[in-house]
Amino acid sequence: MNRYTAPVRDMKFALYDVIGADKLYAKLGIEHAQRDLLDAVMEEAARFNETVLAPLNAVGDEHGCGFDKATGAVTTPPGYKEAYAQFVEGGWSALTAPEHLGGQDLPESFGAALKEMIDAACLSWGNYPLLSHGATEALKHHGEAWQQEVFLKPIISGQWTGTMCLTEPHCGSDLGLLKTKAEPQADGSYAVTGTKIFITGGEHDFTDNIVHLVLARLPDAPAGTKGISLFIVPKLRTARDGTVGERNAVRCGSIEHKMGIHGSATCVMNFDGAQGYLIGQPNKGLNAMFTMMNTARLAVGLQGLALIDRSYQNALAYSRDRLQGRSLSGAKNRDKPADPLIVHPDIRRMLLTCKSLAEGGRMLALHAATLVDVLERSKDEAERKDADTLLGFLTPIVKGMLTEWGNECAYHALQCFGGHGYVREWGMEQLARDARITTIYEGTTGIQALDLLGRKTMQLQGAGLQMFLKMIQEFCTEHAQDASLTEFVLPLAEVAKQWGELTMEVGKKAMANADEVGAASVDYLFYSGYVALAFWWAKAVAVAEAGDHPAGFKSAKRETARFYFARILPRTQAHAAVMRSGAGNLLGLDAALFDS
Repeated sequence: MNRYTAPVRDMKFALYDVIGADKLYAKLGIEHAQRDLLDAVMEEAARFNETVLAPLNAVGDEHGCGFDKATGAVTTPPGYKEAYAQFVEGGWSALTAPEHLGGQDLPESFGAALKEMIDAACLSWGNYPLLSHGATEALKHHGEAWQQEVFLKPIISGQWTGTMCLTEPHCGSDLGLLKTKAEPQADGSYAVTGTKIFITGGEHDFTDNIVHLVLARLPDAPAGTKGISLFIVPKLRTARDGTVGERNAVRCGSIEHKMGIHGSATCVMNFDGAQGYLIGQPNKGLNAMFTMMNTARLAVGLQGLALIDRSYQNALAYSRDRLQGRSLSGAKNRDKPADPLIVHPDIRRMLLTCKSLAEGGRMLALHAATLVDVLERSKDEAERKDADTLLGFLTPIVKGMLTEWGNECAYHALQCFGGHGYVREWGMEQLARDARITTIYEGTTGIQALDLLGRKTMQLQGAGLQMFLKMIQEFCTEHAQDASLTEFVLPLAEVAKQWGELTMEVGKKAMANADEVGAASVDYLFYSGYVALAFWWAKAVAVAEAGDHPAGFKSAKRETARFYFARILPRTQAHAAVMRSGAGNLLGLDAALFDS
C-alpha cells in the first residue's frame, strides 16, 4: 500500500527556476540538453520508476537476496533482474556518460533527478547502478585508454556492472590498515589476494561479469594510506583485448543479513590471487578512490532525499484520508464522525518538517550536482577550480544532512500513521529501516562532519565556506529593500554572520586543543545544513513569486518557507550553544569510568 509519484514539477522548479540549470547547460555548451528533450526524458523516467521500480520496493524487502554457499552465487529478489534489463534497454545506465564512451552525455545534475526517482521508487535496487556509476567515474578519470575500452564501455552500456571494494574486516573507514595484497605478474597484471566486506552488489544475477575496483598494497608499498593502489579485478578473467575467459579467483563468501535494504546484496568478497590490473600510478590509489567516494557520497545524499520524499508522500496521503478526532478549534468535517488527521497541529508539524526538508534538500543537492557539471565541462580553469572548492565543501553537507533528515522524516512519517505505521502492511517501517543505513555507508555522519570542519574548512582556510557565504550575502543585498522578503532575508543574514563567527571560534580553540574540532564537528555539520537550506528556501520564495506560477504554488512555497524559518532554522542556536561549550564536557570523564 506504499506508493510513489515522482515529484517532476518540483524537480523542474528547483533545477530550472531556482538553480538555472538550463542556462548553465547552454553556457557550458551542452547543446543537446534542451528543455523539450530534458522534459521528455524526465517524464519517461517518472513513468519507469513509478510503474517498474516502485512496485518492487516491498518485494525486495520481503524476499531479500538468496545465497548459494556451494557456488557463491547470489540471486536478487523477484523482478529485480527483469527491471535491470528494462533499465538497460531504456538507455538509463548511459544517461550521463560521455558520448565517446557510449553514453548520452546529459548533465550530471539532470541525472541526479533521475537518481532521486530511482532511490525513492526502490532504494535497494538503486544500489546496483549506484556502484556502477562510482566505478564509471573512477575509470573515466583515472583509467588508461584500453581499460576504458575493455571495462568502462560495458559498464556504461549496462552489459556489466561495477563495484567498489574498499573495506576489510579489521578496518572500517581507516583504510590505512588494509591488508589486501597485489603481486606483480610476468604479463603485467597483478594477483590480488585478500578479503573485502560490505561490498554492495559484489555478486548478483543482473550480468555475467562484474568489474570490481579493489584497493590493495603492492609488495614494496609504504605503510598507511600512502601505500594504497587501486586495481581492476573482473569476476571473469578479461584480457587486454577484451576477450572474456574463465571465472577469476574472486568469490562471494557470504551476504549480510541486514536491518534494511534487503534487496541489495551486501557481500563478503574473497580474492585468492585474482587477476587484476593497476589503475593509475602505484601507491596513488586514494586519488581514484576519492573520485569514487565523492561520487558515492553525493549519490547517498540523494538516497536520503528520496526517502524523505517517499515518506512524506505516503504520510500526507494517509493524513488526508484517516479520520481521527476533532480539530481543537472546531469540527472541520461536520458531516463525518471525525476530522482527518491533517487538521491537527502536530500532524502538520511533522508533515511540514518533511515537506520543507524534501523541497529544500532537493535544491541543495541539485545545486551541488551542477557544480559537477561545471567541474567536468567548463573551459574556464578558474571557474572549474572554484566549482571544485565549493563542491568539496558541500559534499559532506549533502551526504551527512540529507541522510540524517531522511531518518528524521521516516520517523515523522511513520508517526503520522500511528500504530499502522509500525506494521508491515503500510510499508512505512520499511522506509525507516532502509533509511538507517544511509547515515553509515560511504562515511558515517561523524566522518562527514570531520571532513567538513577539519579538512574542507580548517585545512583550506574556509575557502568553500566563504564562497557559500558570498552567495548568501549577494542574495540578501539584492533583496534588502524587498519588504515581502524581509521575514527571510534578515534572519538569513544573521545566521550567515554567526556561521562565520562560529567557524573562527572553533578554529581558535583548535589551535590550543585539536580535539575541539572533533567535539564541534557534528554540530557544525548540522548548523551548516540548516543555514544552507535557509538560503535555498529564501531564494525559492523570491523566484516563485517573481515567476509565472499559479497562486497556490507561490503560496505553498512561502508558507513552507515560513514554517522552516520559524520552526527548523532555530535548531541552529542549540547547535551553536553545544559548539561553544567546548571539548571539556566530552573528554573530562576518564575512559575507565564510563561504567562507573
